[in-house]
Amino acid sequence: MKTNHWADETAAKIIFNKGDKELYTCASGITPSGSVHIGNFREIISVELVVRALRDMGKNVRFIYSWDDYDVFRKVPANMPKQEELESFLRFPITMVPDPWERDSSYARHHEVDVENTLPKVGIYPEYIYQAEKYRSSVYADGIRKALEKRDILKNILDKFRDEDHKIQGQWWPVSVFCEKCNKDETEIESADVPSVDGDWVLSYKCKKCGNAEKLDIKTAKGIKLTWRIDWPMRWEYEKVDFEPAGKDHHSQGGSFDTAKHVCKDVYGWDAPITFRYDFIGTKGLPGKMSSSSGNVITLDDVLNVYTPEVTRFLFAGTRPNTEFTISFDLDVIKIYEDYDKNERIAFKIEAAKNDEVYQKERRIYELSQVSTSISAGGDGKTPRIEDMITPYQIPFRHLCNLIQIADGDIEKAITDLTANDNNLKPQQLPAIRARAQCAKFWVENCAPEDFKFRLLKSSREHGEEIESFIRELSEIEKNAIRILRDDVINKIETFEDDKTCSTAVYAAAEKAGIDGKALFGAAYQALIGKDQGPRLANFLRSIKKERLLEILKDY
Repeated sequence: MKTNHWADETAAKIIFNKGDKELYTCASGITPSGSVHIGNFREIISVELVVRALRDMGKNVRFIYSWDDYDVFRKVPANMPKQEELESFLRFPITMVPDPWERDSSYARHHEVDVENTLPKVGIYPEYIYQAEKYRSSVYADGIRKALEKRDILKNILDKFRDEDHKIQGQWWPVSVFCEKCNKDETEIESADVPSVDGDWVLSYKCKKCGNAEKLDIKTAKGIKLTWRIDWPMRWEYEKVDFEPAGKDHHSQGGSFDTAKHVCKDVYGWDAPITFRYDFIGTKGLPGKMSSSSGNVITLDDVLNVYTPEVTRFLFAGTRPNTEFTISFDLDVIKIYEDYDKNERIAFKIEAAKNDEVYQKERRIYELSQVSTSISAGGDGKTPRIEDMITPYQIPFRHLCNLIQIADGDIEKAITDLTANDNNLKPQQLPAIRARAQCAKFWVENCAPEDFKFRLLKSSREHGEEIESFIRELSEIEKNAIRILRDDVINKIETFEDDKTCSTAVYAAAEKAGIDGKALFGAAYQALIGKDQGPRLANFLRSIKKERLLEILKDY
């Protein structure tokens, strides 16, 4: 199936530029210097969507994710515990910083585990590469040697994109060294001897922090690391990377990608991977800038509290990577769920698309939004197809929020009430409803505005003092209207086929009571939830058990 989805376009570009290969390698990665935020996740899922597209085209793909856990620990993020203890490990490799939560083997591993445990929830299963292990096992020794041999070429490449004030001055080395004694990178390289024939590869350094001085065998040393703009392209060649995107900061003119592609070709003899630029993500409804060095970090787990895995994927699959967008946690959450539900209806041809091109696009977005099974668990890594799915049961997010509040926050009670009232709901559809209900409950309790929240009151006879704190003094006319609503509408609520017929009966009750519909609505909301307004009344009444409504209103 040919579509104009950006993931398919990128996959076709990779094949065209890299040729027909037995295996394509797609890469992503990050330094675990703090909590991995949802902006970082954009790169991960962007790569995964392209991986899926390649596999859908019948290609074998290796999807690697590099943890740059041999980077320097430069700063303690504001949201970390044990700040003073962590500060004592500044300039250490991140993998040697202890876990302040005392859960994992290191600070780096803690953040890695958080991500590795969460990605399967959204159907993402990369092969993880740990750079500390790679460097310490000396697998990059040849790459380090080549950089030292060609450091004049590297210097010229880096200077090419710098103005005169920022060109490299004096002696420069393409590597840094973690001191063998104090573990910090505050070292000065004194010399490097890399013979052109077999022999000792020796690097001499002195630590400016503790004074330790040593000669290291480059072939076996654990503490030598290439600088960032050399390390990245070296790994492209080592892993034979065909595709890797980067943020717009890396893709700025003269930025790290510009220099890396020259280093990759001129020093390591490998063509840089196909790439694209992805933009930033904003958040709405929660305070704070999204940043891994900030105290206000929005992670993938935070997003999954509010959005199901499929809706989370939909946000990214339905947006081109170079387009900035906002993930909302306020009332716009309802609109995003509505957008997903419309996409779903079009994909299953429940709702007609404008034309076949629109249908194919919407279907592709929907399929890419679905969570797949890992290859290791028996999946094929390809995108799930509509033909292999059951038709979903749609329940609007807003309505589900109301049902959960009617059930006093009890998800299972809300689902039981839902299944009791709808014979069309199939058992195999329940897991998706339950997952959406969990998100709805979290959103109502933690993110929804106060005027969206409610709880049903109890009868005034049993809870007189409590009900007085919720409802204002109703006039005799309003109390009479409540009685008419109770006797003429609620008493026969099961006879109304839909919300429209129920709404007609509500307006008839208002006319009989001699007040307008708006006034009756206000009185009903005060009697039921102690507020001046609430959910759409007809649907609200039909969603609550008749016996419960009569119990609340029996004393009017």
